Amino acid sequence: MALALNIVIILLALVTLYFLLKGGPKAAPVAAKPAGGSYTPLPQGEPVHHWTDGGRFQLEVLGESRYADSIHALAGQHGDAPADVHHKALLLPDDNNPYEDKAVAVFLSNQMVGYLAPKDAQAFRTMLARQEIPGQLTSTDAVIRGGHLYEGKRLSYAVLLDINVA
Repeated sequence: MALALNIVIILLALVTLYFLLKGGPKAAPVAAKPAGGSYTPLPQGEPVHHWTDGGRFQLEVLGESRYADSIHALAGQHGDAPADVHHKALLLPDDNNPYEDKAVAVFLSNQMVGYLAPKDAQAFRTMLARQEIPGQLTSTDAVIRGGHLYEGKRLSYAVLLDINVA
């Protein structure tokens, strides 16, 4: 009797092990990332709030290299000197971003120019929640700086926002 019980237990253990290794529940599929990095959110409607930090322009937008052509065009003609061009920026909490779940996209003149750093995006979303406008499109002033010529090469640009998320 004890031998039969041991055999049943061993068989159940083997079946369970087989099920877990071969036919067990599958993990939920990871959201597919767009091919070629082609994902771009689209701001819709008018901003519900305009942020300002008194013209300090201390919050830098990240990921500008991907949008370098757009930023260069938005910087306009400035010769050999660095650019210092002001724009209105739109800030869009991007809940559908396949790369970062709390992303905040930044647009100048309806063109995407980058994202807030993850830490800054989280702080910005906290500010939205405090204002009772979570997930809403808002605006701030922005400046494009840099891009001057150095030893015959154009340096990169920086997009800075007039908002304090600290």
